[in-house]
Amino acid sequence: MNPLVSEWIEKAEGDFATAGRELRARKSPNYDAVCFHSQQCAEKYLKAILQESNILFGRTHNLTSLLDILVTGRERLEYLRPLLLRLGEYAVNVRYPGEIADRDSAKEAFGICRDLREQAQAVLKVSKSKQVKSSERKR
Repeated sequence: MNPLVSEWIEKAEGDFATAGRELRARKSPNYDAVCFHSQQCAEKYLKAILQESNILFGRTHNLTSLLDILVTGRERLEYLRPLLLRLGEYAVNVRYPGEIADRDSAKEAFGICRDLREQAQAVLKVSKSKQVKSSERKR
């Protein structure tokens, strides 16, 4: 695995850890942050897969745009589209006044993120030790 892919994974793991901590927080949980960091984790894992595949992807935060680039030759990932659309809605809408995430939406966003993370790790052949090492670095 090239170093840039490892960096994408490390940053994704940081977002995953942050989202998980906020979701588990007993005092003043920030559910908006759970949604945002869940989207960020998914985005960075998609970019890691693209990077590993030597596919250019440009600057975008749009998960379905990244999926469009990625699915060529990987049609089995198409089932992710509705989940990525939902995750994108959570992340964008709660970043601005007018909408606030609740516990249920945060749990759903984190669940989508967790599922995509598992799929991406399988594609990238990420070992358990790599996950632990990344999350330990964030402490």
